[in-house]
Amino acid sequence: MNKKQVVLILLRHGQSLWNVENRFTGWKDIDITEFGKQEAVHAAALLKNERIQIAFSSSLKRAKHTLEIILTTLGIENIPVYWSEQLNERCYGDLEGLNKADTTLKYGLEQVNIWRRSFDIAPPGGESLKDTAKRVIPYYQTRIAPQLLEGRTVLVVAHGNSLRALMMFLENLSPQQIAITEFPTGIPRTYIMNDHLEVLTAKFMI
Repeated sequence: MNKKQVVLILLRHGQSLWNVENRFTGWKDIDITEFGKQEAVHAAALLKNERIQIAFSSSLKRAKHTLEIILTTLGIENIPVYWSEQLNERCYGDLEGLNKADTTLKYGLEQVNIWRRSFDIAPPGGESLKDTAKRVIPYYQTRIAPQLLEGRTVLVVAHGNSLRALMMFLENLSPQQIAITEFPTGIPRTYIMNDHLEVLTAKFMI
């Protein structure tokens, strides 16, 4: 007898206005650009053969808007959808709204890279990736995993760092590995899991 396999799809929201302006966004509620909308439509095209049955998003409009476009494009607006602040982007604290290049000139490339890429060092007034994981992983375990265990195909639309925190957990990545891992906008990452939610395959759809 074949054991049950389930599908989890992670997607970073489409390009936002502050992505274009090279600003630290974090918890600021910035919407997607016209190109970001096109990325969402393209993501829907990549997902057309997936039987998505339930979706989760952060509470920020760039993720919610991306998900809305995908569901509308696929004609599945009526599936259950849940939003949570626990899936929000990491908080960049005092850096939010600042231009990344200007911040690098002020503090130096090494310091900015530590704030952006280290696992457990937070920017001033903000969250580290470790802090972000402390809210993302429990949400996955209590809200998303039970849906997967029921055999449902799940789509999660969130942010670069909240998804990197989840990737680190799902794929058992080290702090050093996650530091060099990028999660591009608008490209779904699909996980095939066994009935114990152990990852069998993980890949970006291109």
